[in-house]
Amino acid sequence: MATIKCFEDIISWQRARELCRLAGELIDDGKFKHSYRLIDQIEGSSGSIMDNIAEGFERSGNREFIQFLYISKGSCGEFRSRLYRALDRKYLNQYEFYLLYKHAKEIIVLLQKLIDYLQTSELKGTKFRSER
Repeated sequence: MATIKCFEDIISWQRARELCRLAGELIDDGKFKHSYRLIDQIEGSSGSIMDNIAEGFERSGNREFIQFLYISKGSCGEFRSRLYRALDRKYLNQYEFYLLYKHAKEIIVLLQKLIDYLQTSELKGTKFRSER
């Protein structure tokens, strides 16, 4: 795996950013019929996915990064659950639901692959490099 220099290089972060954009477009198009609480929850959970990846990476240690990746996975679960509420209230049609749901599931797979890699990696992060 190539060395990641900044969180913007992480594919799961890039995909989470796309998910935020897609969800935001639907919100901005008025899909949520002024359900401000659900809008806030959808935006919060989708933003939390990418934000936790970024924060964990910036901690510069694998153990903390892994913890934040798990939090990000949890936010993906929250986001998917909220999509069901939006679908049930007819704020989203089946295609819109599927598109966002599939995107979130892909992010979870990417996050788990990154977690698996970090757990078996000899590298422990820049925080733990010994000075020579």
